[in-house]
Amino acid sequence: MHDRYDVVIAGAGPAGAQCARDLAKRGYDVVVLETEAEEEFPAQSNKSTGGTFASMMTSFGIPDDVVMHATDSVVLESPNEYFIQDQPGFVLDFAEFKKFLVEDGREKGTEYRFDARVRDPIVEDEDVVGVRYNNDEEVYGEIVIDATGPAAPLAKDLGVANLERQNHAIGIEYLFEGIDLNHPGYADLTDAMMLRLDHEYAPGGYSWIFHTGEDTAKVGVCYIQNERYREHATQNRTVDGYLEYWLDTDPRFENARRIADNQVRGSAHVQHPESMSTDSFMAIGDTVPSVDPVWGEGIYKCMKAARAAAVTADRCLTGKVETSVEEMAVYDDLWNEQVAPRQDRRLMMTRLLYLAPNERYDRLMRDLNKLNRDTLSEINNGNKRELVKLLYPSDLFYLWKYWRET
Repeated sequence: MHDRYDVVIAGAGPAGAQCARDLAKRGYDVVVLETEAEEEFPAQSNKSTGGTFASMMTSFGIPDDVVMHATDSVVLESPNEYFIQDQPGFVLDFAEFKKFLVEDGREKGTEYRFDARVRDPIVEDEDVVGVRYNNDEEVYGEIVIDATGPAAPLAKDLGVANLERQNHAIGIEYLFEGIDLNHPGYADLTDAMMLRLDHEYAPGGYSWIFHTGEDTAKVGVCYIQNERYREHATQNRTVDGYLEYWLDTDPRFENARRIADNQVRGSAHVQHPESMSTDSFMAIGDTVPSVDPVWGEGIYKCMKAARAAAVTADRCLTGKVETSVEEMAVYDDLWNEQVAPRQDRRLMMTRLLYLAPNERYDRLMRDLNKLNRDTLSEINNGNKRELVKLLYPSDLFYLWKYWRET
C-alpha cells in the first residue's frame, strides 16, 4: 500500500466498485476505502432488492452467476386490479453481485482497503486532495469520489450533499418460500417482478414480490415518511408492522415461510440533487442520490453514475491534470443527460402518484391495460403529452394539492 493515487473512492457499493472497475481498466491507480471488514462484506450493506434489467447486465458485463432468477414480466398491482407488461429482467443475489464487482475490479488493478471508515476530506487551498479514515490514517488522490450512500461523510462536509429528511424512504425485505405465485384473483407472478400500489400496505409507497425461483420470492415494503405517509398511516405501525400486516392478510402468503438470515433493510432519498461535484471531487450513487423516483430501481442508475464519474475523471487526468470546479462539472452534465434525464418530471409523477387514493390506483391499472407499449414507454420517460392520456378532470384536485405542497 502507498498513500498517493490517481483516484480515491469511498464506498464499495455498486457505484463505487463500478467506478473503480472502469478507472482501473483505463490504467489509473485507484484505491477504494470500505467500512466493512473483508471477511463480512457485504453483510451490513446488502440493501437492495436486486431487481434490474438486461440493459444493465449487458452494459456493465455482469455475469449470469450472480443472478438468482431471470424474469419475463413486470406486474403492477392495485388493491383490486393489475397490469402485466412483458419485459425480461433479472433478480440478483445482491451480495454476490457486489462481491463480483470488487473481485473484478481487483483483477483490473484496483486496491481495496477494508475496515476503513472514512472520516472527512483533506482540503488544501480549497482543493480536495485526499481522505482521512479510521483514527488518523490518510490517503491522497488527484480526485476523490464519495460513494458511501446516504451517510455521505465527504459530500456533506464539502457542502455537496443536500439530502432532505422529508424525502427519506425506508424499506424492509425478506426472502420467503412457500408463496402461492398464481393465486386465484391475482396476477400470475411466476417469473415476474411485481410492484403493488396500495396505501393499506405501504402508505405513500409500494410493496413488492420478486420471484426468485420455484416457490421463493423477495417480499418487501417501502415508503417515504412524508405528508402522504402520515395521511394514510396507521398509528404506531412501523415498516416491519406493515410488512407483517400484508403477510397476515394476503392469501398468497398463507403457507409462506421466512428463509432465515435473509433480511434486508435499506434507505434512500428520493429527490433531485442540487450539486454533485466541486474541486477534485464527485459524489455518486445514493450519495447524490440516484434512485429512480417512480419505480425505486437504483442499481442501473448507480452504475451509470459510476461510469459518468469515470469518464469525467479520465477527461480531467488525461494530459495536464485539471480538476477545477468547471472541469469536474462535466460529471453533473453527464448525470443530467445520461444517468437521470427528466428527473424533475419523474419526481413530479411520483408525488402525484402517491397523492392518489387506492380507488384511483384501480382506475390507473384499467387504463394501463388499454394503452400500447410505446405509449407506456413514453409515459415512463416523462412524456407530458402521453401522460395526459391517463388524467381525468377529477385529477385536477391532486394537481392543485401537489402545487400547493411544493
